[in-house]
Amino acid sequence: MSIMAILWVAVGFGAIIVLLRAVCIVPQSENWVVERLGRYRSVLTPGLNLIMPLLDSVRHRVSILERQLPHLAQDAITKDNVTLQAEVAVFYRVIKPENSVYRIRDIDAAVQTTVAGLVRSEIGKIELDEVQSNRAALNLQIREHLAEATDEWGIMITRSEILDINLDGQTRDAMLQQLNAERERRATVARAEGDKRSRELDADAELYTAQKLADARRIQAEADAYATEVVAEAIRNNGEKAIQFEIAKRQVDSISTIGASDNAKFILVPSSLSDAFSDPFKMFLERKEGGAS
Repeated sequence: MSIMAILWVAVGFGAIIVLLRAVCIVPQSENWVVERLGRYRSVLTPGLNLIMPLLDSVRHRVSILERQLPHLAQDAITKDNVTLQAEVAVFYRVIKPENSVYRIRDIDAAVQTTVAGLVRSEIGKIELDEVQSNRAALNLQIREHLAEATDEWGIMITRSEILDINLDGQTRDAMLQQLNAERERRATVARAEGDKRSRELDADAELYTAQKLADARRIQAEADAYATEVVAEAIRNNGEKAIQFEIAKRQVDSISTIGASDNAKFILVPSSLSDAFSDPFKMFLERKEGGAS
């Protein structure tokens, strides 16, 4: 083989190698940072890309998948001087690969340090009860401040959350005693309200009974008044005969009452009783005949 043929073969192999180095196929989950002669040149996105061989080179292959930092257990002191330990989870992903490789050396360590400072700062502004009850608002504040602090690193905080709040044994015992006291107070209030309601119902029942008795007495009084009025009217119209009739009627009622008693053995009826009935009975017949006419 001649020297020219060997030269052409070498040139062909070199061209193939250069062409292969010019073509870059980036995976979907990555972005590649390209440098030209040692300086940042561009970012290659997923798919087919071309670079200048011998001048450009891929220096960093950055994953753009969402990342989760190891759970961070951070000590903090609340506004009311309670020491606690907050377990925090943080998720983020890279949105500007060039910033993540040129502005920070260790992103995970930097984010963890920032989270620790923010957790201490935000928890120190509120009391323990607010930490327990307003955890959602606390998570939102931490996430917003963390996003501001990490923006220049080319990452986006997708989620940050306080998973758990751990207290020391003495504080837990004090909180348990407080919780038991609160439950007892609520039970006492409930019992008192129940007793009050029961007394109110009893009073309503007594008032209702008294009203009904008063109504019955009023009706009875009206009936007695009506009967008296009838008797008085009869006396005005018939004089002595009406009086005798009323007396005889009452005597008969008294004898009936005595006869109904278990202790009654003999009943003595006065002989004048029949005479007492004679004139009133005649009066009754006369009034009846007069009404019929």
